[in-house]
Amino acid sequence: MEPQLKDSVTDGVATVVIANPAKRNAMSAGMWRALPGILERLAADPAVRVLVLTGEGDTFCAGADISTLRESGEEQQTASVRAEEALAAFPKPTLAAVRGFCVGGGSQLAAACDLRFAEEGSRFGITPSKLGLVYRSSSTRRLAALVGPSTAKYLLFSGELFDADRALRTGFVDELHPVGALDKRVAEFARILASRSLLTQAAAKEFIDGRLDRDDHWLEQARGSGDPAEGVAAFLERRAPRFTYGL
Repeated sequence: MEPQLKDSVTDGVATVVIANPAKRNAMSAGMWRALPGILERLAADPAVRVLVLTGEGDTFCAGADISTLRESGEEQQTASVRAEEALAAFPKPTLAAVRGFCVGGGSQLAAACDLRFAEEGSRFGITPSKLGLVYRSSSTRRLAALVGPSTAKYLLFSGELFDADRALRTGFVDELHPVGALDKRVAEFARILASRSLLTQAAAKEFIDGRLDRDDHWLEQARGSGDPAEGVAAFLERRAPRFTYGL
């Protein structure tokens, strides 16, 4: 099978699958280039409320396809950062569902998601020091924001793989689940996210990611959306809210 990114939408949840099983779902140059366009299309789809990123089979992503780096290393690094930034800027909640290896560019993609759920036994690594590559500033800052400066230095300096327990302890992973339980939990949590107010989620995402100039914008969006009134009415009437922002 040719390396590819597969996407689908079901009940408000978009799923993007990294599929290159012959190379542990390593990202080819074409896959890095394709990801921003896929994300742009899904972001514009009003049926999409949440995005889940995962790998095909029992591996999330083993990183960039190293066999292509000799000819186009700098170009591929640039493409990977563009893909990472497109994922980080996705305007709706994003969740990485990780099993198996999540290494190099795989960890880069997972870190760009809002949340990361992992299966016990998963292995993680931030490995540019093994290849003599410079981890770009945006990627480095994002990693440090997740795990703290000291742990980010430990991981980047050493390139050592770390297990899922350490990933959970350091904050790289948000939830850790037994083998066989990850898909059920991801589907359950994605449904919860899809049922909540996208207005709240989109504003919170911007603020948490550092935007300081958008309070007035989001207050205006709230006034025009009807979501606050619907949320209060649903609470008082003891029913599920029907939020419409983004539809």
